[in-house]
Amino acid sequence: MPSHITAKRHQNSYRHHFSPFLLSFLALSSLLLLFLFFSSSSQSPNLTARIPNNSCDYSKGKWIRQKGSVKQTRYDHNCKEIFKGWNCIASGKSNSQDLMNWKWKPNGCDLPQLDPVKFLERFKDTNIGLVGDSLNRNMFASLVCMLRRACTEVKKWRPAGADRGFTFLPYNLTLAYHRTNLLVHYGRWSANLNGGSLKSLGYKHGYRVDVDTPDPTWAEALNFHHILIFNTGHWWWAPSKFDPIESPMIFFEKGNPVLPPLAPPLGLDLALKHMIAYVEKKSGPNKILFFRTQSPRHFEGGDWNTGGTCRREQPLSTSEVEELFSVERNGTNVESRLINQHLSKALKKSKRFHILDVTEMSEFRADAHPSIYGGKKHEDCMHWCLPGLTDFWNDLFFASFEDLGR
Repeated sequence: MPSHITAKRHQNSYRHHFSPFLLSFLALSSLLLLFLFFSSSSQSPNLTARIPNNSCDYSKGKWIRQKGSVKQTRYDHNCKEIFKGWNCIASGKSNSQDLMNWKWKPNGCDLPQLDPVKFLERFKDTNIGLVGDSLNRNMFASLVCMLRRACTEVKKWRPAGADRGFTFLPYNLTLAYHRTNLLVHYGRWSANLNGGSLKSLGYKHGYRVDVDTPDPTWAEALNFHHILIFNTGHWWWAPSKFDPIESPMIFFEKGNPVLPPLAPPLGLDLALKHMIAYVEKKSGPNKILFFRTQSPRHFEGGDWNTGGTCRREQPLSTSEVEELFSVERNGTNVESRLINQHLSKALKKSKRFHILDVTEMSEFRADAHPSIYGGKKHEDCMHWCLPGLTDFWNDLFFASFEDLGR
């Protein structure tokens, strides 16, 4: 490293048959988790504990409308790295241009807008990897498009087994995105003919999740990248994928099933504990590690599969944010704050990870999702329009890095 920057229902005759013990256990676990969650504060937990001296807490603030005409976008919406469903300008979303008129204003300071030339020069001879779900790809695409506006000599490739990657040749700066849903390895599981403890509890099918084994998609990332930005969250709250009855997550540790079986939130705790320790152990002292907090969803009137929508054209007010995200209300979108509770617990003991807290700034932006223009059968109220909100996530990343004084 250069010296200047040091995780379907199986509809056939073999449907699951669960024992009364297992059903009782699942019910008891759910009640316990509900008690724990609802006894927590409705506010998003403090994930900004390590703020360098004389620097700003960029995560707390408000959105202000900039004066004048529509602000010029930071990059052309024809940037090829923008996934079609996120290209709200091309798809004709009515407020897609107005998204550029809003600026995040932290309390007591300013969040500098990322200067792509300065970024390229600052990270010369550097490899930066984003490891996580499609929301990290959302962030990755934003950054690639900003930098491509300043540098057109680009090599597209897949470094270190990445899903996508680009090297900006004059600067020898490589950006890569490593897709992983849970951070840890998982796959389909079926009980074997010899039975075993899980089968005796009624488990016949599901997903085996090895909480102490990294997903192979980013196995090489720690050696290749100088800077890494991790995230996980959405897939841990995905009953459409990991149905607790039909296709449950079955957690394994050291090759053996965790008994008694764990509900997904407790499995997340174990996975975070192991992955944070793994990354810190395998990363040299000069690696710079970030963990991004949870990106909020904005479904109203139902969830994604029950008619939920996100058709607002202005940022939310503070009171509207609390109505939509309060843990006590247990609303459709409570996922983000619940996941942040787990992240806070896991990261508070870490001495290596810096936190990119994007949650509060993003909770206000119900207007910035693709909505009906996302190219899905349902409204996309999870990903973000590009250009759009994740441009500010990258502002936060660059400003946070600069504040480290590396």
